[in-house]
This record gives sequence, structure tokens and C-alpha cells, in this order.
Amino acid sequence: MTAPEDLPYKLKKRELIAETNGLRVQILAIAPGKKIPWHYHTEVTDTFFCLEGPMVVETRDPDGKHILDPGGTCVVPVGVPHVVSGLAGGSCRFAIVQGIGEHDFILAEDD
Repeated sequence: MTAPEDLPYKLKKRELIAETNGLRVQILAIAPGKKIPWHYHTEVTDTFFCLEGPMVVETRDPDGKHILDPGGTCVVPVGVPHVVSGLAGGSCRFAIVQGIGEHDFILAEDD
């Protein structure tokens, strides 16, 4: 799995809940004005659970914009480019389950 320190972005906070071969569960916080840049994964699905928000998960191929309030969920399948941020540049905090497979982080072009 890609190590958090090797990712090309910085978070306000990262809390590892569980990690095993092919599966990672974390709680991530994004500071105001920041985002997790456009990227995709070749093996893992990202399942988001909004804890504090609202937050936005945008996707391409298929195009979509998922606005999640606390308690909302969104699943981004393998190979789908996505970007994650707080709504209107705000902050957000969410749980994310990534699996099952080897984690990678492949940057995709911004729109």
C-alpha cells in the first residue's frame, strides 16, 4: 500500500483506524481551501463516510458531484478519477475505507 507520507498532498489530520494486507480504514480531515487532488486507484475502491462537512466528492468517467452531509456516504469504484474537498472551500472530516487490493495513488489531470 502507498504510505501516507508518500502522497502528494497534505491533510489537516490523519488517523489510521486499521490496516491489513489489501485494506485500509482511516479518518481524514481536510483544512479549509485544501483538497485531495484528482487521482484514481488501479485496485481499490474508496468508500467515504462524511463525519463533518459538508464535503464534495467529484468524479469523472462517469461525471458526478456528490455532496455529503454528516452521515452521507459515497463509493468511488476502481479506476474512476476523483477529487475530494470541503464544500465551497470549507473544511471536512470523513472516514474512508480503501480496498480490497493494493493501494496506489495515480494523479489525474485537473479539469
